[in-house]
Amino acid sequence: MTEKRDIEPAPGRDLKLMACDDEDLAVLSAHLQDAILRVGDMAYLKHERRFVLVLQRFDWLASAGGAPQRAQTGLHFEHVRTVALQGFRQDRPDDLLNLLNIEFFPGEAPAGEARLIFSGGCAIRLELECMEARMADLGPRWRVRHAPGHGGGAFSGA
Repeated sequence: MTEKRDIEPAPGRDLKLMACDDEDLAVLSAHLQDAILRVGDMAYLKHERRFVLVLQRFDWLASAGGAPQRAQTGLHFEHVRTVALQGFRQDRPDDLLNLLNIEFFPGEAPAGEARLIFSGGCAIRLELECMEARMADLGPRWRVRHAPGHGGGAFSGA
C-alpha cells in the first residue's frame, strides 16, 4: 500500500522540451541534472541516426516546492553520425550512471558534438549533423526522501 501512495501522476507537471542550439540544450541539461539511468536503458539506432535514453529524472521544480520526486523521462538526439563511450561498458547493462551535464560544442555549422557527462569520469560523445534533442516525461513519478547533494564544492567539467 505505501508504494502506491508514493506514486503520483502529477498532472500538468510533466515536461516536454526540445533543444535546437546550445542555449536550448543548457535548459534541457538543467532539468536532467542528477538523472540516473541504467547502461542498458540507452541505445544508438544507427539506421535512424538516433540516440535514445530512458532516465529517472530528479524533478528540481517539485523539490523547490517541498516535494522531492523523480520522473521516468525519455531523451533522444537526432542526426547522430557517431557515438563514443568513455568509462563504462555496454556489456554491464545494470550498471548505473548519474548524469551531471550535457554540453554542445559547435563544429562546422550546423554540425557539432553533444557530450553527456556522468559522475565517475563516464561520458558519451555524440557527433551530430545538427543539434536536435527532445526530452519528455514518460510515465510514473515517485517521491524520494532527499534531493541529490553535491558536497558543497564547485564542479568543473572535463
